[in-house]
Amino acid sequence: MYFSLIRKSSPTYRADIDGLRGVAVLLVLAFHLGTSKCTGGFIGVDVFFVISGYLIGSIILSEISASKFSLLSFYQRRIRRIVPALFVMMLVTSLLAYKFFLPGELEEFAKSLLSGTFSVSNVYFLHQSGYFEGPAAMKPLLHTWSLAVEEQFYVFLPLFLIAVRRFFPHRQRVLILSIAVLSFGVSVWGAFHDPSATFYLAHTRAWELLLGTLIALDVFPRFSNAIWRNAASMAGLCFIVLAAIIYDKTTPFPGAAALVPCLGAALIIAAGRSGPSLVGRLLSLSPIVFVGMISYSLYLWHWPMIVFQGVSGILAQGIWPKAAKIVVLCASLLVATLSWKFVEQPFRDRRFTLSGQVVFRIAATSVLALLVVGASALATHGFPSRFPPEAVRVASFLENADPVTESQYRVGTCFLTSRNLQAAFDPSVCLRQDPKKRNELLIGDSHAAQLWYGLSSVFTDVNLMQATASGCKPTLDQGLGTDKRCRLMMDYVFHDYLRCHHIDALLIAARWDAADLPRLERTVAWLKQQGIAIVLFGPTVQYDSALPRLLALAIQKNNPRIPADHRVAYYERLDQEMSQLAESKLQVRYISYFKLLCQQDACLEYAADGVPLQSDYGHLTGGGSSLMAAKIRDSGVLK
Repeated sequence: MYFSLIRKSSPTYRADIDGLRGVAVLLVLAFHLGTSKCTGGFIGVDVFFVISGYLIGSIILSEISASKFSLLSFYQRRIRRIVPALFVMMLVTSLLAYKFFLPGELEEFAKSLLSGTFSVSNVYFLHQSGYFEGPAAMKPLLHTWSLAVEEQFYVFLPLFLIAVRRFFPHRQRVLILSIAVLSFGVSVWGAFHDPSATFYLAHTRAWELLLGTLIALDVFPRFSNAIWRNAASMAGLCFIVLAAIIYDKTTPFPGAAALVPCLGAALIIAAGRSGPSLVGRLLSLSPIVFVGMISYSLYLWHWPMIVFQGVSGILAQGIWPKAAKIVVLCASLLVATLSWKFVEQPFRDRRFTLSGQVVFRIAATSVLALLVVGASALATHGFPSRFPPEAVRVASFLENADPVTESQYRVGTCFLTSRNLQAAFDPSVCLRQDPKKRNELLIGDSHAAQLWYGLSSVFTDVNLMQATASGCKPTLDQGLGTDKRCRLMMDYVFHDYLRCHHIDALLIAARWDAADLPRLERTVAWLKQQGIAIVLFGPTVQYDSALPRLLALAIQKNNPRIPADHRVAYYERLDQEMSQLAESKLQVRYISYFKLLCQQDACLEYAADGVPLQSDYGHLTGGGSSLMAAKIRDSGVLK
């Protein structure tokens, strides 16, 4: 994110804003580290946006008012503040990616590197947010999406303010407020109708930055009274803290939900313009201010460290997960401090006397260097010579993000994901019955959709219908915060389709968690009252990293135990619990992946020679789906 734009020696310097920045970056860091008490820590980014909008808006407006504004000078200052630390981080991250990433992963990294270099990573990661795309834990530059939003703001805001000043000098506040309200309205609508685009794109985030600019325009009242000033700043801090604690990944965001932390940041900033407050003094404490001063570097470095710690244990290996988080936190603070002192500060404090032309040349050289790095990785397809050919072949199955896999899942027709919200689930296709065959219905999330290809290929005497959607548990009542498409699909299946159509069996599968079992019990009881035969699938064998990656590393290091060492034991225990529940209480047929695929401590990892059973942490490849279906047929559970 951003950092102090006004030097501490300046009489207009505000320590409380640095402190607010420190709070924001710590919230983001806590969220990325998976702190259970900070499930909404992502709102720290929104706080940053408001701060940046205020500081940048203040600078531009004051310089335009004094007839001193220069676009070249403005962009030169932005380069000095943004490029050096960003370039160093991206270069070091590229070296780590070369060392630890598999060829396919390195290719994807190269694309993100190039998009980050040209400040369009928010657009790139929007198009990489499909269901079968790589997980966030394998994208060390994912956090640069927010930098891209700010950099796009820095391109257009000065041009807009110059135009307003020239053609509508007396309507400046009205025009900026109107655009902010319009952006907010689009954001509210998009949070429910197109959440991925709303999250990543600049036009749905513009209102957050413009909110800060509106403070600089004195749209917010001056809190000259100490009581009101303290009340406003305290309310602002409470808004931020409550959002960080209450929000989570299921919260429709940004939209209306983002108004709470953004308004909180705005109240703190606006109150501080009129004088001191208790919150202002708290935020001005030296430790918090220092974190704020290094916040840009801390934001830049913390996420790559989290990614590479997860991928390779680059900072510590074989230690307790919570201890690993502490190690990452300490290392991030240390590296951020070094980056701030030896990379940021020399350019910000103008220790390097550089003319405008030299600054732009340095920026162009940095862009060229990163362009060469990214293009080389793409041209060589991820430097596959680093790995044995067999490892490269296995690694090619990572994520299975290809049209073949999408057709096997029937993405966009009978399997809906967050990327195809506009796709219509068509019962005439997905729930069409065949009077000449047994009619069975498969419902659930992606862990159900993965079974359709294998079951429909192996059980040719069955007409297998499908109603699946990513992240949707096949239960009567849905959890709090469940996506609207889940509620619509499951309500239709349970309350419309099953009431009016006879089926020979209902196949229920999902990525189960222990918290799902009470809802599952109620659902099974209701289905049995309707006289519906049920087949329940247990949890899949799952790993803490993608199975093709683990297999490739096992080949490279000649250590076949690597995949087993990364198998998540929790799901085997859950399988045993569900098996007992299905047999003793629910009295339904139960299919256990563990019983079919595992013997003692060894589980099948390949569907065929060179073909991994799974494409990621737990989804079956096409070959894996067919193998699982054959195992089910041979077991006699489905006939």
